[in-house]
Amino acid sequence: MYRKRVKGDRTGYAEGMRLLSSRRLGAMALAAAVLAPASAAADVTGFIGTNRTPSNRMVKGLAVGAGLLVAGFEVEYANTGEDLLKGAPQLRTVMFNGLAQTPFPIAGLQFYATAGGGIYRETFDLQQETNVGINVGGGVKMSLAGPLRLRFDYRVFTLRGSALYPRPQRFYAGLNLKF
Repeated sequence: MYRKRVKGDRTGYAEGMRLLSSRRLGAMALAAAVLAPASAAADVTGFIGTNRTPSNRMVKGLAVGAGLLVAGFEVEYANTGEDLLKGAPQLRTVMFNGLAQTPFPIAGLQFYATAGGGIYRETFDLQQETNVGINVGGGVKMSLAGPLRLRFDYRVFTLRGSALYPRPQRFYAGLNLKF
């Protein structure tokens, strides 16, 4: 609605400034929410477990990760020993994974799903294959005390190239330190 302005009447001006101020305040609040750094967390996990392909053998490794509320990433190194008697090759992997996780622990448990890719080296007797691979899996981090957690993880790998066993499966348990 149009209001005729009378000389000396600053009501319209004051209303316009209030509207402009509230818009500015809203824009600044939106910018602060979008641009403010989210709380990030990092963790490191030392683990041992079993590679079940083609026979149960021990796997050892280390994972280092970081994440925001729901999304994260990690770099992981794992080594499974060779067993010539069972026809099981040594498998070493370096994988870069993305994680989707619950934003906070539920009853002390933080669930996650993961997928990623990287390189592997499979060695059996005198044969060796180095190539790329991908993995998918999931797990849970269970709070113990303070920043110390127990981590359980299951992965299925798809190894490219001429791997003797192109679809190994791995399960591990590890100690996880959140910082």
